[in-house]
Amino acid sequence: MDVQAVWGAMVRAIRNVGRPGVASTAMAAVDAALWDVKARLLGVPLATLLGAVRDGVDVYGSGGFTSYSIDALQRQLAAWVDAGIPRVKMKVGRDHRGDLARVRAAREAIGDSPELFVDANGGYDRKPALAFARAVEPFGVSWFEEPVSSDDLDGLRLMRDRAPASIEIAAGEYGYDLVYFRRMLEAGAVDVLQADATRCAGITGLLQVGALCDAFEIPLSAHTAPSLHLAPCCALARVRHVEYFHDHARIEQMLFDGAPRPRPDGRLYPDLARPGLGLELRRTDAAKFEVH
Repeated sequence: MDVQAVWGAMVRAIRNVGRPGVASTAMAAVDAALWDVKARLLGVPLATLLGAVRDGVDVYGSGGFTSYSIDALQRQLAAWVDAGIPRVKMKVGRDHRGDLARVRAAREAIGDSPELFVDANGGYDRKPALAFARAVEPFGVSWFEEPVSSDDLDGLRLMRDRAPASIEIAAGEYGYDLVYFRRMLEAGAVDVLQADATRCAGITGLLQVGALCDAFEIPLSAHTAPSLHLAPCCALARVRHVEYFHDHARIEQMLFDGAPRPRPDGRLYPDLARPGLGLELRRTDAAKFEVH
């Protein structure tokens, strides 16, 4: 089974529709299923089929939504740290006046050692984003995701050049094709490139993004969907970590046997006793969500 040939045929088939949006997400579903089937037919884990260069991948606990109270924010982030995950991410950008207090509360909850990431989802303009980066530096924030819109490559480059050196600028989760990622890298817009296999046309697309990261010598971080990203991220040389996103991880554990959980060392590991992606749908549990 030549999965990449099928992927190429899908790209040609949607030429008049365009890559960004629903077409690429539909391709992603088909592509992931084909890689899973191929590995199952061969009787091997997908990580093995793709050529694993590591036995597991670091994760960061991700949630900390702006809708949370301070207490809820602190409980969630502290729980991940207590479980052994040494890096956590929270949302900012909805209430600029309250963001600094929320970051302070997050640091108090997790202690001094764990890494603290913030994600604005493009919620700041350039100068306020820069001011915020400088304001949170004393709280040990080491990652600022989408401080401005990911379409504002000049703004991201400004942040990368002018923010404290201890804070990495990250973006890329909204990329659907290689042109998007290449432009971001050529602009020098990020310290870490993000990509999401559910958007960039599947595992095949993610592998291509990994090749771009090799060429530009930039690390790659996978956005959400930890069960999908685990196997390819074991095979990509420049992967930094996988986002263990609260909502996605919760749904994966709810509906699938074999969904990986972080171990006390803060990493996910593929189950090498399970072929393919290692997932089995619990049909009885899923049936109550069926739409007729």
